[in-house]
Amino acid sequence: MIQRLWSRGAIYLVLIAFAAYFLMPFYVMLITGLKAFEDVNVTRMWEFPQSIHFGGFVQAWTAVAPNFWNSIIITVPAAVISSLIGSMNGYIFAKWRFPGADTLFILFLVGMFLPYQGILIPLVLTLQAVGLYATVIGLIMVHCIFGIPITALLFRSYFAGIPGELLDAAKMDGCGFFGIYRYILLPISMPAFAVVMLWQFTSIWNDFLIGLVVLSNPRLAPVNVAVQNIAGSWSVEWNVQMAAALIAAAPTIIVYLALGKLFMRGLLAGSLKG
Repeated sequence: MIQRLWSRGAIYLVLIAFAAYFLMPFYVMLITGLKAFEDVNVTRMWEFPQSIHFGGFVQAWTAVAPNFWNSIIITVPAAVISSLIGSMNGYIFAKWRFPGADTLFILFLVGMFLPYQGILIPLVLTLQAVGLYATVIGLIMVHCIFGIPITALLFRSYFAGIPGELLDAAKMDGCGFFGIYRYILLPISMPAFAVVMLWQFTSIWNDFLIGLVVLSNPRLAPVNVAVQNIAGSWSVEWNVQMAAALIAAAPTIIVYLALGKLFMRGLLAGSLKG
């Protein structure tokens, strides 16, 4: 009994140590953002502020607020649209077998491993050719396309666990391709949508490189680009910079805290199996 308690205590200590390690950046951002600029010292950033000042957060929000709403306008539609496209692709690859399906699916997955830096020039040239460069719609389209490989993989794994007899019964009742998707697969794939949309929301919200390149206008840029632009050429107001970084990170933190159980439920439902 004593040995069991010791082993469990050791496990909890290890888990607490890992949690503290991963939460340390948020601690530094928070206490630095609550300091006055005169109290900030990069060699003593771990120390508590002598007095609480919210001026850094006010100044940071004033600087990044327009770009914060830009990120919402970009992220929400891109996450929803890419999830819908991925669900249909996963449905096709899982349940509508055709010659060359496996080869085509492998080609889809290749897109997951392409470095963004290697395709920036073709990306910009393509967007300029279709008149979508430096537009919010163009950036949403880019995120939807870049999200196809991972969303297709996740939905294919989920739909592969659905019995084929269910689809055969729907076909006998007269449902075609879209009928099966709309009336059968879409209603029962909400756990997979929870996983995929949370994944896409996080990936798109945290993007910096694509938003910087595609949206050359700082007024239309996502929030992460605005956070980077706060830093001055000769000096950095660390309290404002840290407050802005915390503001930019807040939506993903809130989403995972609010929907974490739904995310885990989607994983356990088989979204990442297959």
